[in-house]
Amino acid sequence: MPGTSASRNPLAGYGWEIGLLVFMALLYAAGTWINPDFFGDLHAIRATLRDAARFGVMAVGMTFVIVNRDLDLSVGSTLGLVAVVFSMLYAPSHYDLGLGWTIAGALAVGLAVGLVNGVLVTFLQVPAFIATLTMLFIGRGLVLGLTGGKTIAYDAKAAASPFFQIGEANALLFNNQILVFLAVAAIGAVVLARTRWGYESYAVGGNLQAAEFAGIDTRLVRIRGFVLASLCASIAGLMNVAQDKGVTSQYGQGAELIVIAAVIVGGASILGGRGRIVGSCLGAILVVLIDKVLRQGVPTTRTITIGGAEMQVQAMAQLPPGAVPAFLGLILVAAVLIEPLVLRRRLPQRLLARLRGLPPPPAGDADGVAMVGIKTMGQSVQAREFSGGLLARLLARREAAAVLFMIALWLVGMWLRPDFWGSLDNSFNLLLAFTEVGLLAVGMTFVIVNGDIDLSVGAVLALSGATAAFLMKTLGADPGFAVLAAFLAGTAAGAVNGLLTTRARLPAFVATLGMFYIARGLAAWMVAGRQLSQFPEGFGLIGRKLIEPLQAFGMAPAPDTLLFRVASALSTQTLMLAVIAVVAAIVLARTSWGWACYATGGNARAAGYAGIDTDRVRFASLVFSAMCAAVAGIVYVAYLRSFNPSAGQLRELDAIAAVIIGGGSIFGGFGSVIGSLAGAAVIALIRALLSLQIISADGQSFVMPQHWVNVFIGLILIAAVLGDIWLRQQGLMGRLLDRLAARRRTPRRVPT
Repeated sequence: MPGTSASRNPLAGYGWEIGLLVFMALLYAAGTWINPDFFGDLHAIRATLRDAARFGVMAVGMTFVIVNRDLDLSVGSTLGLVAVVFSMLYAPSHYDLGLGWTIAGALAVGLAVGLVNGVLVTFLQVPAFIATLTMLFIGRGLVLGLTGGKTIAYDAKAAASPFFQIGEANALLFNNQILVFLAVAAIGAVVLARTRWGYESYAVGGNLQAAEFAGIDTRLVRIRGFVLASLCASIAGLMNVAQDKGVTSQYGQGAELIVIAAVIVGGASILGGRGRIVGSCLGAILVVLIDKVLRQGVPTTRTITIGGAEMQVQAMAQLPPGAVPAFLGLILVAAVLIEPLVLRRRLPQRLLARLRGLPPPPAGDADGVAMVGIKTMGQSVQAREFSGGLLARLLARREAAAVLFMIALWLVGMWLRPDFWGSLDNSFNLLLAFTEVGLLAVGMTFVIVNGDIDLSVGAVLALSGATAAFLMKTLGADPGFAVLAAFLAGTAAGAVNGLLTTRARLPAFVATLGMFYIARGLAAWMVAGRQLSQFPEGFGLIGRKLIEPLQAFGMAPAPDTLLFRVASALSTQTLMLAVIAVVAAIVLARTSWGWACYATGGNARAAGYAGIDTDRVRFASLVFSAMCAAVAGIVYVAYLRSFNPSAGQLRELDAIAAVIIGGGSIFGGFGSVIGSLAGAAVIALIRALLSLQIISADGQSFVMPQHWVNVFIGLILIAAVLGDIWLRQQGLMGRLLDRLAARRRTPRRVPT
């Protein structure tokens, strides 16, 4: 309307983006003051924009997904997979194709990932974070498997192609990737703000049901969002290979956190229905700028003594490895908290009114950020565990499939290597490998039964292990104190997860995703990115065979007895798992807390009406999950007698897969400790089979590379989730059988 404030001020409504620009200016000024040698030069601006270009392109696509009220955790793996496919097709050492076919093949793979994500989420009704998390691990496994963990380079061939000028600086000394970033951002901004695609995205994210009533094809809109996110990730992957003229197995790792943080920092709402491309792009630049400031360090002068003479040496004081991921995790959590704690409470407007002496506007409702829509509850089919014969009742139990699968995998191992697979030592070694996943799965069972998810268990494992290793190795602490401190560190991480989920009303997957990076960053920070070893021998007894602690305490059985053989094969950590699992199984199946977990996961609102404190139940479950992860971290260090910052990496997928394979429902309300342990056994057996040395009749041996393990586990997880949704929740098999039975009962017409 003419005469309105919006027409007089074209920047009206862009206060958030203006605030980001001001904050970036202040941050850059702080960086210049701390390190004038780097930030005092235009090179810093060029480097920041160059590195932000790829994340900015990915943020454009992610904006469509988040505006749709979805989430895509697979964009980093998509970037890496596209870069690997391009490199394999283009490199003379592989397929040596022309540039056109190479780009077409790489883009086709990226778009296929987005299409699969969209179909899983819309038509197959898999929650977005589970579908894209699974694609993240499958993509990462494909990247490792296709590259074999090695670098693929093609500098000589790239030198003759103009495509690779994208990664070079132009006449203005700015990298050409910045131009690609600006072009993608401009197109994305126009599409989201000025076209029907954008209007439909805002409508779907704002109110899915109302959008359907308005005639919008919501499935198509959501699929389109995932495809656009994958397209942008594919473009970023091509930008990466254009710059590096090759690819490594680490491409894209962790990029999903940076992109999600950029979009949320840029003003998009995790609840959907709000977000702008310009804000997301500024958010990407801000996150990269923070990374630059943290990584560059502060110039210092150190005095060293050489041959009795003191010398002044210029040095750089930097934060230890892990600090940047920890800060990025904090940024993600803080950015998401802005929605319920600042925007919904209208704090800026209330502060401005107070300063002007006016009555403050009413505060909005701070609840509602729990994002229930992403955890759509399925309808459970009628239980058949109490009808029919004994065999029918056993097969109807949700744990039955995992148990049968476990037995089948065991028989496969016996068939492949009967000389090795059936030995007592191998059986107990399998239990040893099973312990870590089993501990994580026991805690994860309570969380998933509640209808939540915990993506931080692998990182909490690393945090507790790093705490114990740091205290014993660096500070010389007593092993008992180190174990207690490690357990408390993991428990504290679980308490933070619980508070963010129940009090701050963050989605559990967002809260634990932030803790995933915070805990892993703190673990690497604590040990300065190094591997620590040589701990006190008494601590190592936790991870040894049972006979060793028995001998240490003078309780060993007589040699050449069955008890001696069992104690020599059985590990202490397996007994720890058994005790924890038995107690947890009894609590979940036979106590009021366990029943409250099932009630909360089945229908949280009804459970609240029944007098159950659902927040306390969810909080306690997240804390217990972290406790189990902390015990797993302590056992990890004791067993290996060392700590590596990569400890627990990708274990969260193993834990989630174990619970789902074992009969748990991703929608909550179902799950058992016995089933989760059976699922963990399936994963342990898969890993063991993939590392099994197969000896052929001609004496040749073969071992499948471990890089492919995550692909298999990811595929099993998505199959288990689909089975839960369609076979259990929707009763698809029962409906098909009923339809066939009805067709058989219908008499056929006899032609007259």
